[in-house]
Amino acid sequence: MATPETLDPKLAPQLAVELGLKLDEYEKVVGILGRTPSVTELYMYSLMWSEHCSYKHSRKALKMFPTTGEHVLQGPGENAGVISVGDGWAVAFKMESHNHPSAIEPYQGAATGIGGIIRDIFTMGARPIASLDSLRFGTLEKPRQRYLFEGSVAGIGGYGNCLGVPTVGGEVYFEEAYEGNCLINAMAVGLMREENLTRAVAAGPGNLVLLIGSTTGRDGIGGASTLASQEFDEKAEDKRPSVQVGDPFEEKLLIEACLELLDAKLLVGLGDLGAAGLTSSASEMASRGGVGLDIDVTKIPAREEAMKPFEYMVSESQERMLAIVTPADLEAAQAVCTKWGLRSTVIGTVTDTGRFVVREGEAVVADMPAATLAHDAPIYDPAKERPAYLDEVQAFDPMKQLEHPEGVEALSATLLKVLASPNICSRRWIWEQYDHQVMVNTAVLPGSDAAVLRIGDTGRGEVSGRGIAVSTDCNGRYCYLDPYTGSQIAFVEAARNVACSGGRAAAITDCLNFGNPEKPEVFWTFYESIRGLADACTAFGVPVISGNVSFYNESFGQPIYPTPTVGLVGLLDHVTDHCTMDFKDDGDVVVLLGKTKAELGGSEYLNLAHNKVAGRPPKVDLPGEKLLAELVVTAIRTGIVRSAHDCSEGGLGVALAECCIAGGVGARVDPDSTLPGVAALFSESQGRVVLTVSPDHYDALKQLAAAHGTACEKIGSVGGDRLVIGGLVDLPVEQLREAYEPTLERLVHGGASS
Repeated sequence: MATPETLDPKLAPQLAVELGLKLDEYEKVVGILGRTPSVTELYMYSLMWSEHCSYKHSRKALKMFPTTGEHVLQGPGENAGVISVGDGWAVAFKMESHNHPSAIEPYQGAATGIGGIIRDIFTMGARPIASLDSLRFGTLEKPRQRYLFEGSVAGIGGYGNCLGVPTVGGEVYFEEAYEGNCLINAMAVGLMREENLTRAVAAGPGNLVLLIGSTTGRDGIGGASTLASQEFDEKAEDKRPSVQVGDPFEEKLLIEACLELLDAKLLVGLGDLGAAGLTSSASEMASRGGVGLDIDVTKIPAREEAMKPFEYMVSESQERMLAIVTPADLEAAQAVCTKWGLRSTVIGTVTDTGRFVVREGEAVVADMPAATLAHDAPIYDPAKERPAYLDEVQAFDPMKQLEHPEGVEALSATLLKVLASPNICSRRWIWEQYDHQVMVNTAVLPGSDAAVLRIGDTGRGEVSGRGIAVSTDCNGRYCYLDPYTGSQIAFVEAARNVACSGGRAAAITDCLNFGNPEKPEVFWTFYESIRGLADACTAFGVPVISGNVSFYNESFGQPIYPTPTVGLVGLLDHVTDHCTMDFKDDGDVVVLLGKTKAELGGSEYLNLAHNKVAGRPPKVDLPGEKLLAELVVTAIRTGIVRSAHDCSEGGLGVALAECCIAGGVGARVDPDSTLPGVAALFSESQGRVVLTVSPDHYDALKQLAAAHGTACEKIGSVGGDRLVIGGLVDLPVEQLREAYEPTLERLVHGGASS
């Protein structure tokens, strides 16, 4: 294949290595082609065989996940997973990372992360109805961290608000471990009728390849390999050209046009152009359909001059979709695109050869088996080695090796300090920047345990009465101390959050953020996290239907905390059966489900009061957690529960304070008097929920709890304007609010947290 792109066999290996391929991977490409690859072919293989696209270090471990279940319509392998939610309705959802781009250019990095995950949703035939985010930064005392945090939040809000897709929930943590490598994980949820489920498959030799949407430029070239599959260094800023630039208004038009095209049955298949651009979308669609593609880059609308073939093929310019249409439907399909003000250009054809051919006019610049791009990347089985630091941190006993505050004054002051912690305080400053009520499907607003959304097309008056509850969760500190247990805590906390909102867990997506998998200690933490999360999912009967692996999250020579973020969707048969965390009426009984133990390892209290991240994280009882979640959902659906709130980070003291602040009312409670005060207040024992019921309903709750094998203890009552916790805490609700509400905004503007 003699073309202007023909490479000297002596120089080709050097270019391959520069593009991220290992020498043995390059030799495998040569073996597949039977010759020296062209420049375009090397770029295409380097992107498709990058960690971000091929999952070459993680694929074996991911097989531990359960992926099927009663609600699953589409599991892993497509742009998003899809579950049935009843009455013929289905929801598509997925979570992905945009970590490295956001560390370089936070606004565009976060914005295009939202844009990419939204495209994954409507590619499946679903209308996007909500997004959530899971964010990690260094401590806000440092100006650069404030810049990254502000920019990322603004990018998420700016893009989502322009799209008209509400951002309804999420989480954020601030830890030194994320200082050089922030995490921006975005989750999106879409709604469809089951019969409209669409897959990204190319089929039908002679059909046409139609590129819809924005023009193609050099922005984002190599993003999957230069950003998502490499460690950062001091020259990270030099990689700014690899960050994509988003246009939410173009994406809004794409949503409407693609959904109309799918509704009119004008498309054979549809895929979005994300990581690795046209190469990824086209090769995956071709390999799924067992067909070939023939594409001419000169037909691709360009926004820059003198672009080379490889630049067209690997550009990650945003707001582009790839469709397969029959010749008979082309005119009608293009008419829909024109109606929405979108470009649509035929750039190639489907063939029966199974080969991916790229032309520049008459010259062939790439010719390879399509399936080898998508499926023939080498699969590795990395070495695993338990990190040496674990022995030291797990041997530390916070209760025995530290002195703790005692007495009402000292413990009250400590509670205020924990409430004002950046990892605990109100996230109002974030979610007030988001439009969380557009589309009028949001039944529970941000600030509660989970978002609750109505199921139905309110624009057409098709309201089913059903609902979903959605939560994203992970505490990287726990995973650093014990990745197996920490990943389970991420799952069970998400399940409790959804249960406290009235939802029964149905399926999860995940975003698995780790360091360099080629380091045995890092891969051990990854493997153990996957094992723990898989065991939790299996115990609950909840499948993993989509997700993302993000490796090489390292800076200053150290990996981030292992951060396997869980996005969990739960189902409500009746959306009106949802519950919120705020204490309601004077005289309501405050009940603690579950037991508090002296578990301060990895706690927010330990970090704040003693500047230590050590000890063992709280233990997890998976059967007990499942029974607790079922008890909470059952009790809410009987109508006896007035409020429900998961007890997690910060402990019982924080959970009670948050309920008081949300309801604007105080409470008087008496926790377990056999525990030391700091354990009673700040232990982060799992398997606990704070409920309120009217006095007349406590006995009914007690009976339900006994039937579910769950500890149930009346610990106090709602009323007054103070939170009084035994002989440990006595504070006005207004003082709790003053510690909790303004902290984040003050920190962003350079103030102290307390």
